[in-house]
Amino acid sequence: MEPAPGPQEKYHLITRNLQEVLGEDKLMAILKERELKIYWGTATTGKPHVAYFVPMSKIADFLKAGCEVTILFADLHAYLDNMKAPWELLELRTRYYENVIKAMLESIGVPLEKLKFVRGTDYQLSKEYTLDVYRLSSVVTQHDAKKAGAEVVKQVEHPLLSGLLYPGLQALDEEYLKVDAQFGGVDQRKIFTFAEKYLPSLGYAKRVHLMNPMVPGLTGSKMSSSEEDSKIDLLDRKEDVKKKLKKAFCEPGNVENNGVLSFIKHVLFPLKSEFVVLREEKWGGNKTYTAYEALEKDFAEQVMHPGDLKNSVEVALNKLLDPIREKFNSPELKKLTNAAYPNPSKAKPAEKGTKNSEPENVVPSRLDIRVGKVISVEKHPDADSLYVEKIDVGEPEPRTVVSGLVQFVPKEQLQDRLVVLLCNLKPQKMRGVESQGMVLCASSVGEPRQVEPLDPPAGCCAGERVYVEGYEGGEPDDELKPKKKVFEKLQVDFRISEDCVAQWKQKNFLTKLGRVSCKSLKGGSIS
Repeated sequence: MEPAPGPQEKYHLITRNLQEVLGEDKLMAILKERELKIYWGTATTGKPHVAYFVPMSKIADFLKAGCEVTILFADLHAYLDNMKAPWELLELRTRYYENVIKAMLESIGVPLEKLKFVRGTDYQLSKEYTLDVYRLSSVVTQHDAKKAGAEVVKQVEHPLLSGLLYPGLQALDEEYLKVDAQFGGVDQRKIFTFAEKYLPSLGYAKRVHLMNPMVPGLTGSKMSSSEEDSKIDLLDRKEDVKKKLKKAFCEPGNVENNGVLSFIKHVLFPLKSEFVVLREEKWGGNKTYTAYEALEKDFAEQVMHPGDLKNSVEVALNKLLDPIREKFNSPELKKLTNAAYPNPSKAKPAEKGTKNSEPENVVPSRLDIRVGKVISVEKHPDADSLYVEKIDVGEPEPRTVVSGLVQFVPKEQLQDRLVVLLCNLKPQKMRGVESQGMVLCASSVGEPRQVEPLDPPAGCCAGERVYVEGYEGGEPDDELKPKKKVFEKLQVDFRISEDCVAQWKQKNFLTKLGRVSCKSLKGGSIS
């Protein structure tokens, strides 16, 4: 029998892989006296996806540290958040969450008997709790309530009063669940600091707050229930898992906003204390990593190929999902799933005269693509495989672009070269350097991979607009919103023609001087 961990070891287990802890001294003081009481809450809204394994693996850590853990199914919160869960579906979705969260915990070996499961409506409709909601509303300003919920509550043009109540209820949960600490994502930080400010005004103690980092989705942005391409559903078939991982953002050498690497770091490593990358013998055979940092270093230095990483995550992830799929294959849980999340395509059509939202117009003119001139190419200070290019696009200051293009085009050939730059992507930090655009390139279909920057017609000047034939009149978006995936939807139909011309749906990329092309990659893709 292993000896019980001491306070320092417990502290390490509780805080490892967290982004931030508010109240570290208080946490250590409690651990020196007794076991920590902690809760994690989840609003019963959209279907849980694989990113939920991140808090699940931390719950496993909490139990190893001897904590008393409560899981709250926040059904009332789901309704208050702009009715993300309609009242008539609230009970069904809460039952779905209870079943799927328990199945996830069992799949990673967490003993359910050591956990306490509570629904929000079990106590949030009591006389005492309701009175405290009124007491809190008499001291909280509208400004503070709105600010606290800004990262969590759905933001709409005409906010409902319910969204202002949400942070207050979450703060009161800490008192009514009788815990020392609350655990959540770093997106909850403003609610946590709101609770620290206002609970003492009702005579209640300030709690410790533990925050996980937000794990990037497969597209590089936050993994979200409402974004189909950004997440893998817990009940997805194996072929769907393979398809989504194949499309996942996992650029060679790029460890920033890499959802595949993040999943390994925050889920697979904590569960097994190692990760095996599966490779064919000709590429060196399987490699076992016992420290995540070594894996990240190999990937950053391009010792590890993205394809091998994705295949290995696919195998490990399916091992976690198999028992969940099996459990939800029962007739009872199939019926529950369909009732809690009815297929929108089977919904009744809107009555005549009711207002429907217009489908978004995804057209090439929304992309701000310009001719750019490469002014300088310098090695990235923190990444051997990346370079920092300064590119003139006709603005007062050149744009900074981080890429791995030098792997395919010698540095001296890039200097003073005209390229085609996508300018209205949201700026993104890559190993500490903000990248303000993307050089569009042709890529070969087969192996070995070949890449060629797109070439504007001779005689073009930096800053000239590049457009798709027939779409020269539209105005580009100021900034492409990552959640809308405008570029990704258009990129699906980008191709290099048989005469090496860049096209979208057989329509040419043009400038006022003629067609945009590449040197030799006929039939290639564009990215």
